[in-house]
Amino acid sequence: MEINILNKIYQVEDTKEKITIADSFVVRKNKIGSGNGEAKLYVGQENDETRIFFGGTDFTVRCFLLKKDLIRYLEETKIEYLNPEQSYINKNDLPTLWHDRKNEVESLPEKIEFEIQEQSQIEGPRVYVKSNELAYKLIRKLSLPNITYISIAKLSNTDNIEYYFRLFADYFGDIQHPYEVRKEIELLEGITDLKEKFTQSHARIGQGEYRKNLLKQCPICPITLVSDDRLLIASHIKPWAKSNSQEQLDPYNGFMFTPTFDFLFDRGFMSFKNNKKTILSPFLSKMTYSKLNISNNRIIPQLVMDDKREKYLEYHRANILKG
Repeated sequence: MEINILNKIYQVEDTKEKITIADSFVVRKNKIGSGNGEAKLYVGQENDETRIFFGGTDFTVRCFLLKKDLIRYLEETKIEYLNPEQSYINKNDLPTLWHDRKNEVESLPEKIEFEIQEQSQIEGPRVYVKSNELAYKLIRKLSLPNITYISIAKLSNTDNIEYYFRLFADYFGDIQHPYEVRKEIELLEGITDLKEKFTQSHARIGQGEYRKNLLKQCPICPITLVSDDRLLIASHIKPWAKSNSQEQLDPYNGFMFTPTFDFLFDRGFMSFKNNKKTILSPFLSKMTYSKLNISNNRIIPQLVMDDKREKYLEYHRANILKG
């Protein structure tokens, strides 16, 4: 798989899919528990897979963050900074910290490079890294524990190997923050027209008239070709929570997928070009995609495409795809 970063083409060699940020790693202002935190980051178990990924023992590797990714992460976690679900020790300071950190990130260059070194003096079955550089310290500063994870893509080009670090938010197994869910429930409960309430609530979970109308346009999963509607999920292209009332019920704002591909699309690991070719995120491993029998830049002939869906897909590629 190839990826274009700042007009430079890289080959994605492999990916460390998910490294959850623990409370022990973040700076004190972000902490839930006591203690000052540790600067070392756990990156994998002591095994051949980890050693091959990082290039042997006692390694030092070149890494980078992208400013646009950090801004997107801060936008994703803004609601947790402003309406915390976790019991942070500096809970009342988080709104101010969010604004300060957003300003700091916006002043950075587009590509923020750094090196990490293995902490080979630490014995045991776990591999840790550390760095004294600004970008690494920024990861500790921005990350909120437990709901933040890092994916690392190992990239190659004609010059060298680089490791692309990216922060993501995962709200206790969901992409939507609990505060947003509560607000949606309150909004639905506030609708007095029973027909409208029924229509909106069913569209929210891909049921009712929305699903019925979408099935007329997309009667099969275009990837697996499964047509049994009991196994199909009505997937919004532009997420329900980000759509206005018309977009929420618009059957052109959707595809029918079997559950695995609904999850990939909903979580931004897969999208599509207007020519029906797949776009896969570099933040799942080659092995995972191979097991799912899906590849990048693959034409999906049965994918229903039209002008209206192209506009929704433009939003999906820009705001949902983990590209």
